[in-house]
Amino acid sequence: MHHHPITTTALTGSTRRGFLAGSAALTIGFALPLGSGRALAQTSNSFAPNAWLRITPDNRITVVCASAEMGQGVLTAIPMLVAEELDADWSLVSVEQAPADPAYKNPIFGMQATGGSTTVRAHWTPLRQAGAAARQMLVAAAAQQWKLDAAQLRTERSHVLGPGGKKIAYGALVQTAATQAVPTEPKLKASKDFKILGKPTRRLDSAAKLNGSAMFGIDARIDGMVIAVMARAPIAGAKPVKLDESAARAVKGVIDVIKLPSGVAVLAGGYWAAKKGRDALQVQWDLGAHAGLSSDKVSAQLADAAQNAGAIAVDLGNLKDAAANSSQTLAAVYEVPYLAHACMEPLNCLAWVRGDEVTIWAGTQSQGPSQGILGQVAQVAPAKVKVNTMLLGGGFGRRFAPDFTIDATLLSKISGRPVKLIYTREDDMAAGYYRPAALVRFEGALDAQGRASALRADVASPSIMAGSGFMKIPDSGVDSMAVEGIADHPYAIANQRIAYGRAEPGPQVWFWRSVGHSQNGFFIESFIDEMAHAAKADPLQFRIQMLADKPRHRAVLQAAAAKAGWGKPLPKGHHRGIALAESFGSIVAEVAEVSVAADGTPRVHKVVAAVDCGQTVNPLTIARQIEGGIVYGLTAALYGRISHKDGRVEQGNFHDYPVLRLTEMPKVEVEIIASTEAPGGIGEPGTPPIAPAVCNAIFAATGVRVRTLPIDTAALKRSA
Repeated sequence: MHHHPITTTALTGSTRRGFLAGSAALTIGFALPLGSGRALAQTSNSFAPNAWLRITPDNRITVVCASAEMGQGVLTAIPMLVAEELDADWSLVSVEQAPADPAYKNPIFGMQATGGSTTVRAHWTPLRQAGAAARQMLVAAAAQQWKLDAAQLRTERSHVLGPGGKKIAYGALVQTAATQAVPTEPKLKASKDFKILGKPTRRLDSAAKLNGSAMFGIDARIDGMVIAVMARAPIAGAKPVKLDESAARAVKGVIDVIKLPSGVAVLAGGYWAAKKGRDALQVQWDLGAHAGLSSDKVSAQLADAAQNAGAIAVDLGNLKDAAANSSQTLAAVYEVPYLAHACMEPLNCLAWVRGDEVTIWAGTQSQGPSQGILGQVAQVAPAKVKVNTMLLGGGFGRRFAPDFTIDATLLSKISGRPVKLIYTREDDMAAGYYRPAALVRFEGALDAQGRASALRADVASPSIMAGSGFMKIPDSGVDSMAVEGIADHPYAIANQRIAYGRAEPGPQVWFWRSVGHSQNGFFIESFIDEMAHAAKADPLQFRIQMLADKPRHRAVLQAAAAKAGWGKPLPKGHHRGIALAESFGSIVAEVAEVSVAADGTPRVHKVVAAVDCGQTVNPLTIARQIEGGIVYGLTAALYGRISHKDGRVEQGNFHDYPVLRLTEMPKVEVEIIASTEAPGGIGEPGTPPIAPAVCNAIFAATGVRVRTLPIDTAALKRSA
């Protein structure tokens, strides 16, 4: 995700009706988080020089992590940043989840939130400074105690060392260190001196996840809580026009039925009673303008928007002259459908509104905004909203949305009880917040030497910026997320026109792992491959000759190709495809080895990835995140589709929205390029290259160019 200004929306009205009417406007509206003052404070028996770090007399070191842990490894990466500059004994380091507090705002976002592959990028310097400042204060404390010059001392494995064999543990210095002035510009290590950063490190949260003690949002329980399941509007803007709740209230265990702006909730003593009650509700919905929405109509709107795309993102050279002077031109249309996030842990939130205080337990990516949003929802001061960030069973951007926390808070305030709201898989699949459907019309030209001389791309999709509720499309009319990956592709092409056309068929769109790069990586890297084929050029070399001024991109491409054995013989029926993408500050190239069966089914045997993500924290995490991004993107390429008929979503669960199975998982090899550049993100950059790498390999195998996703196996079978 991207950082944009946050706006505040007022909540007015004190009656239940007025309260609900006001809260309806907050369904996707974000508010500025205000101070709660709950950051770590200095105490007499510990050393806490800043909000991120605490050292106790027993030499234990606790690092506080402000970002949500959703499998991407931040509960290990953040402590590694602090521990490196602290010269800590890693075996003594533990980690805690931060409360919602301005002290923990993400420096890139300006608020406490997790997304956009920003955690390491945003905290690389501040967290190292936090550790370095603490180390400097501990050295000063030892110098004071030993009556020596601090320059004579050094640190190692949570000890200060001095001349003549002097040695003292950090824990023994906490009281004296607490009296030292906090350095404002502590000196940081050179990367050549790192002992923890850049070294493969086991994750601190693995043991708890393996032994079952780890607490995810869905594990939260408090005495007296009730469970809520909702009948949600089947599409954004739908209104209930008729409700019969008698059968629901007759279900054993059902406590109450409550209407909200987003649907109708059934509260019960347990989940199954709540679900049975919800299923017994008789709700008639007015779908409004979207009653006839279908996937065919979505495609038609996208095609029309692309045809009329007028918001210019890139305008270079002269397309008309380039085309007139070209030796060859080509054109193609690519399209992808809406996609759900399909997190393994269904969405949930436990909320308790007591007087002027709100407490939630949730796996949320937006702790800071939650204080402002839920403060408005419950009509309390934001500082009175306590957010307990639980582990997330998958986020992918979906848990940045506030819908599940808003509704849980509303239900608690109205019912006067602690309420745990749980979405079924089907609820979340139909609840909106999709990756946008998108379509792009390409035109390209090649010069007499077979080099790309012109590129035109007319991109059409719904706007995430407009749909987010907290961003605004600039005066140019270009939603930067809709064109990212195309408008900023790395290739040197002298004549270009990249334009955006907005289409809004109706479904709510949202951030999805790698956002616009996920579909645009497929689009641009497939069309570049088409141009290479038209030029009768090797796809690798065709790309490299356009990267003369991009040494990092060239190195990544060449590393992936070399590791994959590009150009070397393969088993019969196996073919390779290659793709490159830069996103979130990192560059990734992937080579897919693919075969296509007689029935048209593609099989991905192996994927080789090379990544330049700048300076690294934990190579194990980098490799695993690239692997995870490949799984996520490959799932979308093979199976991902949210389709609509008569205004409703046709998919409900993993039987009709499949995910990649263990038996389908390719072997994955990851090569990390050594770099001294600033750190890039790693949670998302592995996703964009996989679909085009696979589809380019399918073309090599069959001669069929895949221009729509998910891959149509029937079309591949017909070509066999």
